[in-house]
Order: sequence, then C-alpha cells, then structure tokens
Amino acid sequence: MSAPLHSHLQQLDANGIVEDVLCGLTASRKTLPAKLFYDEAGAQLFERICTLDEYYLTRTELSILRHSINEIGERVGPRAALVEYGSGAGVKIRLLLDALCEPSAYVPIDISHEQLARVASELAGDYPKVAIRPLCADYTHPLSLPQLPDHDRRLGFFPGSTIGNFHPAEAAAFLRRIRRAVGPGGMLLLGVDRRKDPAILNAAYDDREGVTAAFNLNVLRRINRELDANFDLSRFRHRAFFNESAGRVEMHLEAIVAHEVEVGGAAISFARGETIWTESSYKYDREQLATVTAAAGFEVERLWTDADERFWVALLIAP
Repeated sequence: MSAPLHSHLQQLDANGIVEDVLCGLTASRKTLPAKLFYDEAGAQLFERICTLDEYYLTRTELSILRHSINEIGERVGPRAALVEYGSGAGVKIRLLLDALCEPSAYVPIDISHEQLARVASELAGDYPKVAIRPLCADYTHPLSLPQLPDHDRRLGFFPGSTIGNFHPAEAAAFLRRIRRAVGPGGMLLLGVDRRKDPAILNAAYDDREGVTAAFNLNVLRRINRELDANFDLSRFRHRAFFNESAGRVEMHLEAIVAHEVEVGGAAISFARGETIWTESSYKYDREQLATVTAAAGFEVERLWTDADERFWVALLIAP
C-alpha cells in the first residue's frame, strides 16, 4: 500500500538559508549558493530560459533522450526505482517512465516546494502503477530517501548538465552520494554539457531578452523576502562569461555603485564593480568526465551525443 502523496514534502530550513547567505556574502570573495535560484518565481524563469534560442542545453538533451530512450530502457531493465535529483517541471522523467518496463517507484527531489507538489500530483495521476515519493530537500547535502522496493534496481537521474554547477571535487563527492544511494549494480543517467566555442556558451548564459538576467537577479529578491534584507536590484546587473582557463561559465551580480545592504541583521558593503558569484557551470571533455565519474565509483557504460557534439547523456553503472 503506497504512502500518502505528500508524506515526504517538507519546507526548507530558513536557518540554513541565513547561514549560507551570510557565509557567502561576508567572505572575501562574495558568493551565493545556486540553490537559491529556485523559489517559485525562479523555477518559472528557468522554464522560460529553457525555451530560448540561445539556450541549447534543454532541447539538445531532450533530442538525445528521445533518440536513445529505447536503448536506455533496455540497458536499465525492468522494475527500476527512479530517483531524480532536481526534478523541476517533470518533463524529462516522463520519457523514462514511458520507456522503462514496469518502473516500480519514482522519487522526485527538488528544492521548490510548490512546483514539486504540483508535479508529483500530476505524475501520480498519470502513472497510477508507479509509487510516487516526492522529497523536498537540498540534494547538494546528504539526505535520506523514502522507502523503496528492496530488490528493484535503482536508477539515479540527474539531467540538465547541473553536474556542471559543482566544482570538480564537489562533483565527485556528490556523485559518490548518488553511488551509495543506488547501491551496487545501480545506475545513473547523467546530463553533461560538453566544452565548446565560448561564443555559444556566452550567448546561452546572457540571452538577448534578458531572461537569464532576471533569473539571476531574482536571487536578491528572494533574499529580501525571506531574510528581510534590503537589496536594491537596480544597483546590480547580470554578468556571465566563459572562463577559458577554468573551463566554466561564471554568472555574477555586479554592483553598479558602491553601497551597503542589510542582510539578516548584518551590514554588507559593496564596492563599485564588486560582484557576487552566483553560479559556475563547468563544461566537460571526455577525460574530465572519466576522471570525475571514476573518483565517485562509477563506470561509464554508454555515452550518447547530438550531431553537433554539444552535449552528452551518460549512462553510468556502479559495479
């Protein structure tokens, strides 16, 4: 008998947000964690980003998945229990649920409580034979999964090239946690953005319509609302660029003028031109991918790519 649909939903820890924000903004190099992007407004803005001409990542990954989904289903096998890290709008998981043979359970993990509840409810209606176990949590930290069938193969799903948001050592540590969660013989389907022409990357993270800029600035709006801060968004602008030597796209919020902001009872000073580093997105070549996945205890079972070789969908196995 399945548990109630919302039994594992829980609100974010407000104290944890305060600690993360103050730690980042009082450091010598100001930063904010990328998880703050995804309140309800941020999740909606990201869905708009995914439709932009410049943002090739989502449509490219979807095209690879659609082309290879039957082979993925055959390699995974029947009665798989799926765990998705960062489930978002639940678009890509439907391809997997349709392709797999009698999937037994699905655990969507996401930080946006409202979106998670809505998507989990929709999936429960559309896939009544699959036990839906939503978990509202920050998947970048250790977490406990809801109960899953003991003898079914576990398949982790981490699409969207979000692995690029982790610095390489952090990526290996995160993948090790997934390795423990799926267990021996478990698998992970991973979206990976490949290294390419910087002009393509710069356009993808700084679109002409300014949607990515609004997405970035929304972090400050969320901090104002949840931490009673007084950021003036008109005093900041979005900056994004590919850092060639580090192999990553960086997103920043740059102070246009020198000023001071109050956050959680602390006064934070900004010099003109000083930035808050809000996101990194590492781009992988084959050697880098092999190094990070091996450090996590995974083997690369299969790589699928697109005609322009911009993106990979990687199937990893835990031997």
